[in-house]
Amino acid sequence: MNSEQLVTDVAAILAGAAPLIIATMGETITERAGVVNLSLDGKMLLGAMTGFVAGLYTQNVLIGFLVAALVGMLVALVLCVLSLSLQQSQLAVGFVLALLCTDLSSFLGHEYVRVPGVAVPNLPVPLLADLPVLGPLLFDHSPLVYASFVLVPLVWWWLSGTRSGLVVRSLGERPEAAHSRGVHVVRWRYGITLIGGALVGLAGAAYSLDLKQGWSHRHTAGLGWIALAIVIFGGWSPWRVALGCYVFGALQIAAIRWQSALGGFPTQVLQVAPFALMIVILVLVNMSSSPAVRRHVDRLPGVLRRPLHALFDRLAVAAPAALGKPFDP
Repeated sequence: MNSEQLVTDVAAILAGAAPLIIATMGETITERAGVVNLSLDGKMLLGAMTGFVAGLYTQNVLIGFLVAALVGMLVALVLCVLSLSLQQSQLAVGFVLALLCTDLSSFLGHEYVRVPGVAVPNLPVPLLADLPVLGPLLFDHSPLVYASFVLVPLVWWWLSGTRSGLVVRSLGERPEAAHSRGVHVVRWRYGITLIGGALVGLAGAAYSLDLKQGWSHRHTAGLGWIALAIVIFGGWSPWRVALGCYVFGALQIAAIRWQSALGGFPTQVLQVAPFALMIVILVLVNMSSSPAVRRHVDRLPGVLRRPLHALFDRLAVAAPAALGKPFDP
């Protein structure tokens, strides 16, 4: 592979990971506030469909993104009412919403399959886009990619360096302590979940209006579950979550390259390979936090035990202590 091809591939990875970064940042702040939102996959599909249709009728991508964000917030509101106010299972409600939104996107969007629509234009940064290597890597993308570059440090700074970010982290770790200091836990969780829902809706529209322009049946199917897996893999840390998004993007680019190189090899295997590898990584992350698995590793010979412990120490993550648990003030 020559250097020009390498730069092109890395630029494609950065662009391809942008919608996932938007979705995972939304899910990261939601789960740091103690709310599990399993509706991501269906919400992204519904956001992709409604954003595309709104952009098609108005011929304005900004309106398309606005509608997608509002749809994401509406689905998040349903989750909040059922799980936070009525204290139903967050996992069950999120899973049902994922299935419902998936079917709604197919039913309401069947007339718009393969219909040409508007798209986000590429927006090279003047002068900087002409720089060697860095130009095509960082400064020759659509506005969505630039937004993904900014969103990760912004979420990290907000969670770790502001008072409101501290409140959000306390909601996911010790909501009783936050309540005792005058924080209205349920209202805060409502607000953060709605913001996270808006970001997930935007991520769906990012596919139909930019990365995978147009609308088709199950346009982003599976990517919402991948986003959930990446948030867990990333240990609810914005930087590590972003790394997971770029790893997944790299796996997709590698699958495309292997497909052209291997010729008669079944294309279906390579298409699902990135999803399978992310599942394997997620399993390793969960194993690394299991005391039972650690005890079994301790019985292995030293030549195997030491590298496995080192791997598990790097992968081990701890979920927010109050994640998915109802709170009754």
